[in-house]
Amino acid sequence: MENFNAIPVFVAVAQQGGFSAAARELNISKSAVSKRITQLEQQLGVRLIHRTTRKLSLTEAGERYYEYSLQATRAAQQAEDAVGELQGEPRGLLRINAPMSFGRLHIAPLIAEFLQRYPLIQMDLVLDDNTLNIIEQGFDLAIRATRLPDSTLIARKLAPLRSVICAAPEYPFRTALTSPACLADENCLLYSYSDDASHWEFMPQPETGEAALHVKVSGNYRVNNSEALLEAILAGAGIGRLPSFAAAEYIRQGKLIRLFPEYSMPVKTMYAVYPERHYMPAKVRAFLEFASEKLGKDTPHWDAGLFRC
Repeated sequence: MENFNAIPVFVAVAQQGGFSAAARELNISKSAVSKRITQLEQQLGVRLIHRTTRKLSLTEAGERYYEYSLQATRAAQQAEDAVGELQGEPRGLLRINAPMSFGRLHIAPLIAEFLQRYPLIQMDLVLDDNTLNIIEQGFDLAIRATRLPDSTLIARKLAPLRSVICAAPEYPFRTALTSPACLADENCLLYSYSDDASHWEFMPQPETGEAALHVKVSGNYRVNNSEALLEAILAGAGIGRLPSFAAAEYIRQGKLIRLFPEYSMPVKTMYAVYPERHYMPAKVRAFLEFASEKLGKDTPHWDAGLFRC
């Protein structure tokens, strides 16, 4: 068991892909990380990590040691969770991952109130539009715009995620937009992380009896961030499909025109996802309840008045 204290260091190096990144993650020096890994390899009598000038990679022995090290760290986490459940007030470091735009617009503004309500919690909020592995990256909870297929994660619904088609009043329309099909002739700006970026679906109101429309669109700008897309649309560069959480306020101010409000678009769901555990840490439960209180509505505050219920 003399190597037990080295396990978190080794796991951090394996997950972060380098000594420097692991040192930042653990809040210790790079030299301390390197020294601990060297000592671990000497004590085990085997090389765990291939070191090159460009990157680090695990050896076969390192892969096997990493597999069991993860089990050890998860067991230690479960032990902490079990004790934490008995604590009267939520406490400890809470690591949350959220999409960049939604996190900045609707999670970050809530943090001050949350920390005032739970002063013994420390928050580490990471905003990233890439889908990170929350278990390997050590997150307690993540906000996701879709349910993840990983069966080891539990998903809790927070709010519906609706989309709208928008343009600035200054945008020079090429045609009279009599139907969503006309968008095929317009300059449509695309969100590149969407799995249907260039195929937009429009669903008429049920009472019309009309079939859904599928329109293939194209344009001269594609970007992987909703706020960057919003900026281009506000500047009149083109027509775009935006999440209502980003566009709603600009529609109310008249800075954006919502096109085809008589049609709806496919609705996704914003989830809070977290690893399955025998004991839910009090800090995680506190944030779930807080987020549900602030965001968990069939009609979240940003959608008020924009959609038919």
